[in-house]
Amino acid sequence: MTALRTIYQPYKWLVVIPLVGLSMAFFGTGAIIASYFSKSAACLFWGGWWARFVCGITPMFLLVKGRQHIDKKQSYVVVANHQSVYDMLAVFGHLKMDLRWVMKKQLRKVPFLGYSSYRVGNVFVDRSNSEAAVKSVNQARRIVRDGVSMMFFAEGTRSMTGRLGEFKKGAFVMAMEMGLPILPVTLDGTIRILPPTTWDLFPGRASMIIHEPVDTAGYTRETMGQLMEVVRQRIGGALTSNSMVEPRRRNNGK
Repeated sequence: MTALRTIYQPYKWLVVIPLVGLSMAFFGTGAIIASYFSKSAACLFWGGWWARFVCGITPMFLLVKGRQHIDKKQSYVVVANHQSVYDMLAVFGHLKMDLRWVMKKQLRKVPFLGYSSYRVGNVFVDRSNSEAAVKSVNQARRIVRDGVSMMFFAEGTRSMTGRLGEFKKGAFVMAMEMGLPILPVTLDGTIRILPPTTWDLFPGRASMIIHEPVDTAGYTRETMGQLMEVVRQRIGGALTSNSMVEPRRRNNGK
């Protein structure tokens, strides 16, 4: 494996990383233009094809299970665990839903990705400002209708070990107040493609498991903890021990 990792390094630096940048410019520009006509088309076509392109050149081989649990006419609050930057690519490219994202505000500054994400209706959240965060969630509520769903990484940040972290409440409050079902999604193995805080990119296999929706009817603020635990059990129950790794050194590139 060490020899394969060494052989992969020139391909990573000379092919994958330059093509990620160029493709972000190309598909991002396409999404920006398309957003003036159809935000859904901008997301599904331009965003989806960009994500699949990056997965393909890495390559990441993604197994998707449970697509039959998605009703295209139904809006959901989609809740997933978060292991890697490649989670976004897996969901954007292979879930094939009309999604808008709750994203950290720092991504707004990424060239092409930031502005195209803003143009298609994704919501940026300032986690350090609770008042601004509430306004962002209220903005998200206006978007979710007629089959458009909102995507949350429930832990709020990437797991450093692959283990499931604590869930934030925002997705669950939104689902209950809007009367929307929660669609739990397990992302497994992406941490081995690109671990957090490193450039240690390496090809591999990962999986995305789409679980049965969880009905939020009957839950209240007082019983929200029970709802969070139901969703947590579904997501965590599909994680394998192979996805759990020790943190690697920052930017080791090896």
